[in-house]
Amino acid sequence: MKKIQVQAKLGPAFAIEVAAGDHQLYIDQPKAGGGTDTGPSPLEYLFAALAGCVGSIGRIVANQQRLPVRGMDIRVEGELDPAVLLGRSTGTRAGFQQIVVTVDVDADLSEEQKRAFLQEVDRRCPVSENLLNATPVAVRLAQPATA
Repeated sequence: MKKIQVQAKLGPAFAIEVAAGDHQLYIDQPKAGGGTDTGPSPLEYLFAALAGCVGSIGRIVANQQRLPVRGMDIRVEGELDPAVLLGRSTGTRAGFQQIVVTVDVDADLSEEQKRAFLQEVDRRCPVSENLLNATPVAVRLAQPATA
């Protein structure tokens, strides 16, 4: 098993600084939403993570199967009801109603071969798998440090 971890810090506004390995990421809200737009929103990062995983696993599968994949253009989109996250509604779920990943595979492969390739990519993609299947998420209060 491999443990993945990030550390994030929220300051006085919406900007969040994230340490992910040796990388610093910034999450924020757009100015229209009260943020300073210093980085993508959490939802944009979710979609970026999904697109990045599809691309990374796509390269792994292409290399392992010796497929002539030159590249992939990946678009991720979805719709949600912002009234829920703003606390104005409890009638629907807070998450996306559906997430659609559209992939243009740049390769000399038939449509059928491209579909089989994408099916294998999706099967192996941990981000897609976590979105498709209920993964328990525990949000808990940190315990005070003891002396």
